[in-house]
Amino acid sequence: MSVTVAPPRAEKRERGGVWSRVSAALWRRPWARATLLLTPPLAWFLLIYLAALVVLLITAFWQINPFTTNIERVWTLTNFQTIFSSPAYRAIIVRTVAMAAAVTVTDAVVAFPFAYYMARVASGRAKTILFMAILLPLWASYLAKVYSWLVIFTHDGILDWGLAKIGLGQVHLIYTNWAVYTVFCYLWLPFMIIPVYAALERIPASQLEASQDLGARTWRTVRSVLLPLALPGLVAGSIFTFSLTLGDYITPLLVGGTSSIFMGNIIYSNIGIANNVPFAAAMAMIPIAIMAVYLLGARALGAFEEI
Repeated sequence: MSVTVAPPRAEKRERGGVWSRVSAALWRRPWARATLLLTPPLAWFLLIYLAALVVLLITAFWQINPFTTNIERVWTLTNFQTIFSSPAYRAIIVRTVAMAAAVTVTDAVVAFPFAYYMARVASGRAKTILFMAILLPLWASYLAKVYSWLVIFTHDGILDWGLAKIGLGQVHLIYTNWAVYTVFCYLWLPFMIIPVYAALERIPASQLEASQDLGARTWRTVRSVLLPLALPGLVAGSIFTFSLTLGDYITPLLVGGTSSIFMGNIIYSNIGIANNVPFAAAMAMIPIAIMAVYLLGARALGAFEEI
């Protein structure tokens, strides 16, 4: 009895033919290529990110037993009632949103002329140097940058020493909301400059020249032409600055101390110290809801085109 064995070359040709047919089928069906390409990241997104948010939302409606400190899986609105009925928690929410808005506006005011110079004025070499100046701080450790400002603001630190030398006296900014505000503006400024630069670079020079040919002065051109066209970039940058400020707790903890309490600090303390995970989850839902509304407004302004 003889057994016929296919030669290796024939087997390779058969495998190559299978892959050729699969490749041809995918080429004729773009939707199949897109499905095959997007299925793994979408599955990861749904499993890790959205599933975690669902668990967070569910946990927010549970409560802690005051005697055993165990989580009671009973549906209740107690956590949300505590947050919105307490003047202290309401003040913390308002303080956090106000800080995020102030940092966003400040970074936008600082970033716009800087980004305009990079996009419309700077030469190629100067633009490269400015990009390096913006991106290099992003490579540094977050904690290293915060601690450097801690050294600057501390009592008898560099700031107080410099002001005393020129006769202005010491300001003692350490452990104040002003110190937190300054550090936030510094930390998130690159996230505002880059989207604004991208928006300004896309503006055709002919539109600015047409405005000037029609007799518009510089400020009128900026107000009527430049700002409306750069608005999506400003909103895109504000998404980063606003959301990062809204959820940060490390900078207020290190630079602001006990006098600067924000929503992130409440969430952190209830998870690590008070061991009240349901209340922390309920507090975490507030910045998520705020950012959801913010993102809907940003989408309406076309900000996602600049991200």
